[in-house]
Amino acid sequence: MSRRMLRTVRRWAAAAVMGALLAGCGSTAAETGDEGRGGAGAKTDVKVEPITAARSVTDGRGVTVATKTAPRRVVCLVALCDDMLAELGMTPAATNSGLLAHPKFLGREKAARIPVVPGGFLAPEAEAILFHQPDLVIGLEDTHGKLAPALKGATVFWPVQPGSWEDSVGYLRNLAALTGRTSQGEAAEKAFRAKLAEAESARSDKTALIIFGSDENFGVATPGNDVAAGLFPKIGHYPWKGRGVDGTYSMEEVLAADVDVLFVETLSFGGSSEGKLSDKLAENPLWSRIPAVRNGDVHEVDSEVWAKGRGTRSLGLVLDEATAALK
Repeated sequence: MSRRMLRTVRRWAAAAVMGALLAGCGSTAAETGDEGRGGAGAKTDVKVEPITAARSVTDGRGVTVATKTAPRRVVCLVALCDDMLAELGMTPAATNSGLLAHPKFLGREKAARIPVVPGGFLAPEAEAILFHQPDLVIGLEDTHGKLAPALKGATVFWPVQPGSWEDSVGYLRNLAALTGRTSQGEAAEKAFRAKLAEAESARSDKTALIIFGSDENFGVATPGNDVAAGLFPKIGHYPWKGRGVDGTYSMEEVLAADVDVLFVETLSFGGSSEGKLSDKLAENPLWSRIPAVRNGDVHEVDSEVWAKGRGTRSLGLVLDEATAALK
């Protein structure tokens, strides 16, 4: 797989699109690299404002979503939706994500009972979506926005595009307001903010890196392009910045950065497993010279959680695993 194709697939899989930050939230990718401790940004506020139930909400991108009644049948076309529903004590009417099979969500047995939308993440079928009679459909703006005309008049479509953890919290609050599950939304936000603040208070001096890929080619997850990566300047040294649509990092640059801890997301497609990315990268003679590799500090992580989840529960799991590894 070429580097260009890898970046395109990762964008689809993780929805980490350059320039897709919510209006008024965070910095651009070129501004969010961790420059020593200065990259940690402002300390996380643990205060949670009350959420009020509403029939109409306007998200951080200025998209207004209105439902006649509190949505109960929600179809998820993006894993952020599954994450938010789990935090609110709900399950989707149908989904195309594998996130719910994670043991910290529903687990494989219960997740297998939820209908799957045919067509996969890239091309979910409109007729199949409407078969489940959804009150609300949540999808990724740049991938599923094309479905809006086919769904119009039959259901409400909400296009989301998270670029930071703050964006994810904003979407959670909005969905809590729409569903009337305000106390659950407040509790989930409070738990996440407290976990992030605790991780910040024990910020590591180690240099971390998240890489992703499906073969010997790899990409680097950067703040502004990747929600999980956006947490890392707060909890460790993360000197990686976005380089635009065509930019990437070489193995030589990774080696020069003296990475202490490596997190590896192996992306698989079509339900097949082709082995771990870290095993394939081991064929590169430079790989064994990276401090994290020499010291046995390479961690293969669940891409459903790390790359695709992007909600408060997924990001909480990222924090748990990352802070443990960075000690």
